[in-house]
Amino acid sequence: MASTVNFTGSVDRDLLKRAKVIAAKTETSVNALFNAELRYLVETYESAERSHNQNFTALLNFSLGKIDDLTTMSTLGVDSEEDLFLLMAQARLPMPRLSAASTEEMADSLSKLVS
Repeated sequence: MASTVNFTGSVDRDLLKRAKVIAAKTETSVNALFNAELRYLVETYESAERSHNQNFTALLNFSLGKIDDLTTMSTLGVDSEEDLFLLMAQARLPMPRLSAASTEEMADSLSKLVS
């Protein structure tokens, strides 16, 4: 049996609230959900490393906002955002979130288009 350790981390308040709802609905704990997802991430990353496949690393870096969509698509050899989105879904990685400033800028430019 693997030994466990406690650690302290921070998480978005709304995300934790939503995770608690899922945990309750599935009669488990947030800790169990977290462990399952972290285990998946680590095992998938390690498997890709062992096979010298850098695709998962590129997708993870995109998910974390470390590289942009065009760089990721070039690295993976895909030519459409739809293919990138499918790869992200297959890898079970979340899409990166835009910063508040980027979101505001996009909203402003869209508002100007409809005005």
